[in-house]
Amino acid sequence: QVQLVESGGGLVQAGGSLRLSCAASAVAGRTFSSYALGWFRQAPGKDREFVAKISGSGRLTYYADSVKGRFTISRDNAENTVYLQMNSLRPEDTAVYACACAASYYTSSQEYDYWGRGTQVTVSS
Repeated sequence: QVQLVESGGGLVQAGGSLRLSCAASAVAGRTFSSYALGWFRQAPGKDREFVAKISGSGRLTYYADSVKGRFTISRDNAENTVYLQMNSLRPEDTAVYACACAASYYTSSQEYDYWGRGTQVTVSS
């Protein structure tokens, strides 16, 4: 069982920035660096959508088109933490943001193994 806890959400004006963190514990007999990590978000009345992902080593990253150039995913394997730096925020970025981990960077979004509960991000216009 892997436990993921997100933090860093809040209320910000459009154009502002936030940095989300996701701390992992109880990594189920594997090292944190063996897991790929992803960020997802869900706005009210909408389906959950993929935001970004990062490989175990941190060398590979991938972003949804909607956040490319504005968001940056990174990780600190020594601290068992993954981050999402969000810049130039827009009202349409408002959602609950959750992190999740998978055994492989190439795992589909629907097959991530463990999920955090999420943190609310609200962007005012």
